[in-house]
Formats: sequence, structure tokens, C-alpha cells
Amino acid sequence: MKILITNDDGLHCEGIEALIKLAQPLGELTVVAPMYEQSGKSHAIEIKKPFAVEKTLLDGGLTAYAIDSTPADCVRFAIVALGKQFDLVLSGINCGYNLGKDILYSGTVGAAFEAAAFGIKAAAISTYPGGTQIAADALPGIYEMFAERDLFRSADIYNINIPENSKGVRFTKQGGPYYRDRFIDNGDGTYVQQGYCVHMDAGDLTLDTDAVVNGYISISPLTTERTDLKAFEELI
Repeated sequence: MKILITNDDGLHCEGIEALIKLAQPLGELTVVAPMYEQSGKSHAIEIKKPFAVEKTLLDGGLTAYAIDSTPADCVRFAIVALGKQFDLVLSGINCGYNLGKDILYSGTVGAAFEAAAFGIKAAAISTYPGGTQIAADALPGIYEMFAERDLFRSADIYNINIPENSKGVRFTKQGGPYYRDRFIDNGDGTYVQQGYCVHMDAGDLTLDTDAVVNGYISISPLTTERTDLKAFEELI
């Protein structure tokens, strides 16, 4: 199996190192990740300006590429510029959940969407800040479940969120808002956004937000389809 590893936190972050360690026994790895943190970049790509690419060796001698652009561009570079074919793209392990409406902003999930745009199966993996090792310990069991149930037969993209001390796994759908932002005036003509949690737990374990805050690993099948099919059927 040929696997592409990427993320939105940067090439040298703890999360991608854990994901590489997990994936190495599974097949041939290619690692292409942002040079700098690209959180919140969603599915953005750079179409106007050139960007730097640095080839480097990771611990253990694995070749990797650091891209001064977005996670989606990392996937595009690996496929188009390097001319490689992949069976699977793994994005993460992200430092912070990607739940509910926040998946619209997530660079981690954006990389998975870009993989699907090329017809490649993909999974975005996230955990709470400081939970990288917890998530890494849970991933072998999650991978075993994916293999046993052939989950990629049902969907091309999965969004996985791993809490601390998980009670088990729930298959979920996208919940509502999880974070909102305040705009903080720095007093010098600049503003910075500051996030705060707005999630209201209804105990609905079919929602990714509620499942995770209640201690379950959330696995959500996603799609790149943006058509409102209900409206479409009403209009035709």
C-alpha cells in the first residue's frame, strides 16, 4: 500500500511523527507537510505565487518534503509534482479537535478532501491538545476496525476525533458549532481572533461533537458533494 502522510501543524510536530510511526509497517510512505503551521486554511491552495519546497530526511532516514503552503497543496504537490500514486492519504494527528461546523475551516480535513478530489481514500485524525500519545495508542485498534469492516468501501473520507479515556467508538455525523471567535483589538491597528467553545451538549451520540465530549471516538464519513440534494430534487 502506498500512503501519503500530511497535516496542518507542520512537518516537525509531534502529531505527524506519531502518525508516521503508525503507518510505516503498513506500506510505502511519502511525507509532504507544511513548512509552517497552516491551521484554519481549510481547502485553500496557492494559485498565484510560487512557494518554497525543502527536501529533508526525518529520523530513521525517511525522505520528507516541507511545503511553504497549505495542506491541500501538500497533497497536490505529492500527486502532481512528484508524480506519485497513492492508495491512502492520512492527515494528522491534529493538535485540537475538528468537530461540527469547524471541519469547514480545518486544514487537516482540507487535505483529506483534496485527496478525495483525486480519487484517493483519506482519513483526517485529530485529538485534544496534549493528547497525541493517547491518539497514537488508539490508532492501531481503529485501523484494525477499518480493515475488518472494509470501511473505505462505504465512504472515501473519514474524519476521526479521539478523546481522552475513550469509552469506545461511535459512527457519527457532523454536529453544530463547536468554536466561535472573538476579534481582539491589539491597539496598533491589528486584530487577532481568539476562539472559545460554544458547544451545547444534547447527549446525541450520533453527532461528532456530542460523542467526543461524552468520551467516545468519533468516526464520521464525509463527502466532497456540495449540492443541496433535497433542494435539487424539489427544483427539477
